[in-house]
Amino acid sequence: MKRWMVALAGGLVVLCAPFPSHEAPTAAPANLDVQTHESQESMTPSAALAHLKEGNGRFVANAMKPRNWSANVAATAGGQFPFAAVLSCMDSRAPAEIVFDQGLGDVFSVRVAGNVVNADELGSLEYAIHAGTKLIVVMGHTGCGAIKGALDDTKLGNLTGLLTKVRPAVTAAHCSSSKDDACVAKVAEMNVRESLREILKQSPYIKEHVDQGKAKLVGALYDIATGKATFLEN
Repeated sequence: MKRWMVALAGGLVVLCAPFPSHEAPTAAPANLDVQTHESQESMTPSAALAHLKEGNGRFVANAMKPRNWSANVAATAGGQFPFAAVLSCMDSRAPAEIVFDQGLGDVFSVRVAGNVVNADELGSLEYAIHAGTKLIVVMGHTGCGAIKGALDDTKLGNLTGLLTKVRPAVTAAHCSSSKDDACVAKVAEMNVRESLREILKQSPYIKEHVDQGKAKLVGALYDIATGKATFLEN
């Protein structure tokens, strides 16, 4: 803000030149980057997958997009148009929006221990497809506590029933030690693949969209030690 000096000279008011301002210029807000109906409609399943891969690359490189969160809150208050849905584990070290560097309104996030599939998760994913989502990702991760619990045949209240959904992956991995990191990672990958099969098996609605090319269904394994998500596309 400029300041003017006021001085009295012979009874006259004299306005002197302003002092130079030393206030820092106001920084321009970060670009508003939210999904719209138009951007969601124009997004292809392959482009949606590329979008997540690029986001994870930024996350690993510690070069995430600057975002004006307050402006994005206002911009998304009237509606949401996510391009992807991620079914992932509840592990606090693997939040999908962060590891894929996405903002408000970009992705539907469905989280449950062990990223297992049941009617509630399926209903959520079907809603995502109905709402225009072009991509469903099932993301497991290394060092998963649910995987270790299944390997150890843990019994703990309602968790016991949840872990039975992981048992087919334990059988498929042909290993049995929760102390072996490679075994845990292998079971985690098998569990992702099992969840992918169950989604297509239990949801004709999602399968129809995938078969018609309207949506893509892929798996991913997130490494909690490096931050990198490896996609399982076959």
